[in-house]
Amino acid sequence: MNVKKAIVLIVDDASDNLIQMNGMLEDHYEVRLANTGRAALDLMQQVPRPQLVVLDANLPLIDGYGVCQQLKSSPDTADIPVIVLQREPDARRAFGHGAADVVLKPVQAEELRARVDTHLQLCHSRELLKQQRNLLEHVVEEVTLELSQMLDAMIWALASLAETREYETANHLRRVQHYVRALARQLRSHPRFGEELSDANIKALFKAAPLHDIGKVSIPDAILLKPERLTDAEFDVMKLHTVYGRDAIANVEHALGYTNTFLRYAREITYSHQEKYDGSGYPQGLRGEAIPLSARLMAVADVYDALISRRVYKPAFTHETAMEMIRQGSGEHFDPDVVDAMLTVELEFMAIASRYSDPAT
Repeated sequence: MNVKKAIVLIVDDASDNLIQMNGMLEDHYEVRLANTGRAALDLMQQVPRPQLVVLDANLPLIDGYGVCQQLKSSPDTADIPVIVLQREPDARRAFGHGAADVVLKPVQAEELRARVDTHLQLCHSRELLKQQRNLLEHVVEEVTLELSQMLDAMIWALASLAETREYETANHLRRVQHYVRALARQLRSHPRFGEELSDANIKALFKAAPLHDIGKVSIPDAILLKPERLTDAEFDVMKLHTVYGRDAIANVEHALGYTNTFLRYAREITYSHQEKYDGSGYPQGLRGEAIPLSARLMAVADVYDALISRRVYKPAFTHETAMEMIRQGSGEHFDPDVVDAMLTVELEFMAIASRYSDPAT
């Protein structure tokens, strides 16, 4: 560091002391002088501001301790080191008011220059560390964003494998993840769900939702694409898509050696989104709150989208009909509180369906 360009403010009420200390430092630093505490505080407001203060403890009106305390109480000057000059050793008092160092009078030139240089070097090192920390944070943000984008791409690639094999489209995936987020946001103030539905968890739910049917990649085309009603045996095979999806996510967790919120939600949604609130669903026949919340949200979102979408085996129902059918399933197929949330955000569901509507064929 080029310390000769550093600005040092010397404060002492004795002119001869100011002249003496100016002579000690002027060859190495840009020196400013003040003979009162008030004058020192005024000089500290100038631009560029002094980078270090050498301050006599025994100043009139506002003593050196008071000046030091004022400097340390302002965010603009709190980081500027203050070296207090004392005739009697009283380091505890000086440090108690925020001083960085203490030098005894009469001042020795070598000591003063060494102390000043040391604290300016420390300031410079702290600034470098701050810049490096900011740079590192920026790099981490960029890498995190890149990894997040890669994760999103992989999620969509996996989810699309299942959806494009059936009658679904990529827009179906968009719609259900936005439905799930809308429901979660509406329910985060509900006493049953508030603890679970943090902003971070809602974000994880949004990312996990498109994976709900990835297990269908393991269902034979003859069953998956059959336009007629499935036989009981065929439906038993179809039910296994929940198990296949759960196993796929569980294998990822096993390979990683850990899980996280996103993977947990993905596993819950794939395995349990076909469960029904009254216990008549599959694959486990779970009832009520035994069904993970993520799956209860997905159940409403998925059924609503299936109802309003045209398929080769059925026409599209109107929004009003779909809403009424889901309302009638409250407490049987669906969690009543999730249905109530859907009714509350009905207009948002309509907007999502419109924004991500399937292209006309």
